Amino acid sequence: MATVTQDDVLSVLKRIAAPDGRGNVVSAGLVSDIAIQGGTVMFALTTSPQHVKTMEALRGAVEKAVLGIAGVDKAMVALTAERAPQQPGQSQQPQGQRGTGIPGVKHLIAVASGKGGVGKSTTAVNLALALKSLGLKVAVLDADVYGPSIPKLFGLTGKPEPSTAAGKKMKPMSRYGVEVMSIGFLVPEDTAMIWRGPMVMSALTQLLRDTEWGEADVMVIDMPPGTGDVQLTLAQQTPLAGAVIVSTPQDLALIDARKGLNMFAKVNVPVIGIVENMSYFTCTKCGERHEIFGHGGAREEASRIGVPFLGEIPLDKEVRLRSDSGEPVVATQPDSLHTALYRDVARQVWASLEGGQLARPAPRIVIDG
Repeated sequence: MATVTQDDVLSVLKRIAAPDGRGNVVSAGLVSDIAIQGGTVMFALTTSPQHVKTMEALRGAVEKAVLGIAGVDKAMVALTAERAPQQPGQSQQPQGQRGTGIPGVKHLIAVASGKGGVGKSTTAVNLALALKSLGLKVAVLDADVYGPSIPKLFGLTGKPEPSTAAGKKMKPMSRYGVEVMSIGFLVPEDTAMIWRGPMVMSALTQLLRDTEWGEADVMVIDMPPGTGDVQLTLAQQTPLAGAVIVSTPQDLALIDARKGLNMFAKVNVPVIGIVENMSYFTCTKCGERHEIFGHGGAREEASRIGVPFLGEIPLDKEVRLRSDSGEPVVATQPDSLHTALYRDVARQVWASLEGGQLARPAPRIVIDG
């Protein structure tokens, strides 16, 4: 395969006229953040507010041109429009259509945390597998573009195959009967993703829309920690049925968990409930229970704000070992205590989804000055 360079990309883009007659899209300064990973080319395309209606046509022309370069098999083009400064007291809504669902997927849920290191991805994977064990069809999307963990947790390597039946779409990877997609399948594991917001949003949107997902009762979306671009993109562009918040018991983690709870409230995404991970540790030699990070903080927080408390997941060496080896505990130890606990969480999540009280259309985000 031919090696694609930034000069190759710029040479092709220089043949595309800028929408305002200022030469081509490169000379007009509309192209930025070019990143090349193997046969995948990613960059941002900026246009002015008066040309917002032609943004999609321009993106299509740019993408088609880049796909014509020898060695390019995927183009990910982010569209971003700068806006006029907002006047005090003026409300502003983002351009574009309201979010729509993923064909064939019944419910989309986000697994989120206010900070990293609380076991969110491990919880997301085992929750997905627990939902599968209930007889449901399940898919998993790794939305943590900067630090994708899902490929390792599922023990998946390689790149997704192109779909022969759906144009430019990719087939999701699969293991343990669960469909999986992650940016980690498209870039080397040790690659630093130095992307700005528009690139992240474009990559996420394409992972959602350009994957040939099968029928699924639930898609579990492993969110990055924090309250940034990914969370807002998903809230606006997809009809999230709800969010599961993962926290450890100590005050420091709960402070950040509250930020996540407040963020979902502001974008009108219902919170299905809170899971307290690493809730306690049971000594394998003496059998004594140790509450290393304190205990009960997530339960108290759930009670305080009036959302369901979904359960306590203890800290356990076997869970860590199996996660590192790509053999999640729910899939490989179906009779273990942890599997029973994850299944209990899964049953509560599914009951909430099927109860019909969490569904809502994707909102437009309004920012008041």
